[in-house]
Order: sequence, then C-alpha cells, then structure tokens
Amino acid sequence: MSFRAEPFPFIRVSGGPRERGRQYGAAAAARVARSARLYGDQLARMGLDAAAVAALVDGVLPRIEAFGPHYVEEMRGIAEGSGVAFPDVVLINARTEVVSMARLETGADDPDGCTGAVILPERSATGRLIHGQNWDWKAECAETAVVLRVERDDGPDILTFVEAGGLARCGMNAAGIAITANYLESERDYRTPGVPLALIRRKVLEQEHMALAIKAVATTPKACSNNMMLSHVGGFAIDFECAPDESFPIYPSDGLIVHANHWTSPVALGKLKDTGIVSTPESFYRDWRVRRHLDARGARLTADDLKQAFFDDYGTPHAVCRPPRPSESGNLSATVAMIVMDPTAGTMEVCPLPALNRSFTTYALDDAAAAPAAAE
Repeated sequence: MSFRAEPFPFIRVSGGPRERGRQYGAAAAARVARSARLYGDQLARMGLDAAAVAALVDGVLPRIEAFGPHYVEEMRGIAEGSGVAFPDVVLINARTEVVSMARLETGADDPDGCTGAVILPERSATGRLIHGQNWDWKAECAETAVVLRVERDDGPDILTFVEAGGLARCGMNAAGIAITANYLESERDYRTPGVPLALIRRKVLEQEHMALAIKAVATTPKACSNNMMLSHVGGFAIDFECAPDESFPIYPSDGLIVHANHWTSPVALGKLKDTGIVSTPESFYRDWRVRRHLDARGARLTADDLKQAFFDDYGTPHAVCRPPRPSESGNLSATVAMIVMDPTAGTMEVCPLPALNRSFTTYALDDAAAAPAAAE
C-alpha cells in the first residue's frame, strides 16, 4: 500500500463549542469518517462487534462529561457537521483507551511510538524555545490528520495537529504553552478508569497559565500511562512521565529535554515496571540518537538542527524516522508526521511521512505569521 505525502489540511473554527464542532466536522467530513473507519475496522478485526464497541465508548463518555461538558458539546457538533455518528467521534477522541482496553481482551498489540524534544532559549540560536516531535503511529493517519486552529472567546487560541475528529494531540496556544506526547506503558495501566489522554492535552492548550497546564497533566487521573512534554515561551520546559495515578517530573539537562517511549525517571523506575519494551525496544536508542545529534551541532541550535535529528534513520525501519512497515499486529506503522513548533512566533512546521518526504508546511496562530504553503 502506498501513501501520499501531501500537506495536512488547515481548518479554522470559531464560536462556541457546538458551533466550532459543526464547522470542524463540515470542513473535515471525509477525514473524520476515515478516522472513524480506521478504528472501527481495527476493533472489528480484534473480534469486537458493534455492541462491544458501544459498551466501551459508553464507559468513557461520563468521564469526559465530568472533565468538561464543553468537550462533549464540541464532539456532538463534529458529529453533526461531518455526518459521522456521535459514538464514533467519541471513539476517535478516546481511541488510545478504547483500543487498548480491547487489546487487553484480545492480545493484539499496536502502540504509538513518538520521539519528542524541547530546546530551551539558552541552547537556541534565535534565543527562542523550539519544541517538536516525530509522531509514530498508523501510516494511514497521513490521510486522516489535520491542523486545527481554534479561535476562542473564553481563552487563548489553539493550534493543534490532530487526527480528524479529535480535539487535540500536539500543539500550542496563544499564551505560549506547547505540548507533545509519547506512548508509555506500565503494569498499572487499565486497572482504574481515567480521562482520555486527548482531552487532557486539549485542557493543557486551553490554559492561560503554565501552572494550570502542569496541573492538568500531573493531577488528572488517567486510565493508562503516557509521557507529556510541556514548554512555555518564557523559557521553561518540563516532561511528565505519567502513570495512571502518579506523575514523575523530568527537568531539562544542558538546555534540552529528549524523550522516546521508555521510562527514564529513576523515581518512576523504582516504583513501577516498564511493560512497553516488548513493543518499542528501539526506544532505548531513539532518544539517545536525537540528543547525540543535537549535542554534535554545538551550543546554539536551530529548528533545522532539530529536524535533522528527527530525520535520523539509524536502525531503519526501527528508527527515529521510520518508513511505513508492518507492526507486530500486522498494521502499517510509520512516522506519520514531524512537527516542529516555534511558540514565540506562533508557528508550527509539519512534514508528512518524513521518511519519504522532506517538504514542510507552515501553519500559524496568526494569519500574518504564516509562511508560504510549503518549504523544503
């Protein structure tokens, strides 16, 4: 199967939650439907019928409602605008939790990957913070993702790279807060209910203050482990290795944070078991390779330096930047996109399928900051 490395659609929405959702759904209807089919078909291949999937989705919805009723309103709007059933939109936003709970029943395995990094101002050639990641997931998502700009009346505007129908994945806001996330796994996962990860990331991007963004990551109960990397234009960054019920902070070292898909906090490793190594063994060299690339570039780094580190192909196809390859469960896995953000400028550069393509498109929080459609 071949995939097109085309720029991701840019969608701009405004108004209240329901209206924003309708605008989003109408603008991305085909991609929302494709997102829903992608996970619906995966669950069907895992042996779950419609009733079983509905039960899993119904179990998640009350936790979303309690976390923020406006998220449910926005998802209802997406369903109305796109013509995709509301439970399928909820599935897109809770796909990590729903698919993983199904995996526990079936034994299938298909984790996210991802390698992320932050360059603090003292290591940046421009004096501005740089934050980015490679998103490793299903290769088909090169044809389902979008870049969404949410213009809000009740808080800072948001720019997020996300699967169509989702409320957030990685991104930044007009208050200068940025977030990326990486898969983690531990033996504590799926023992207790929690808020879907996508909604926690959206909560971060709604915040005016870094303290409240940290609170959303560090204190919100989760169903599963995850790594979330936060930064702020003021020159601060922190990484949280999150178990469902506990978070472990990691601070920058030599002006950098780099993280892949294994636990690194000594405190975390003393308290829990890393159960994700069986599916992401290459994680042990991915973060090391990125940091090594960056350190070799010297004391002052640019966004291009970060891109070159993320293009690393050591160990391919099990690399920092990986081409489409079969995963252990038979699905095609790839580095779907490379995302590099300059929160001070309010710009996000995105390269689809970077193992096959090196063309970036620039998206912006402000129309005046947007660069031409694509640049090599």
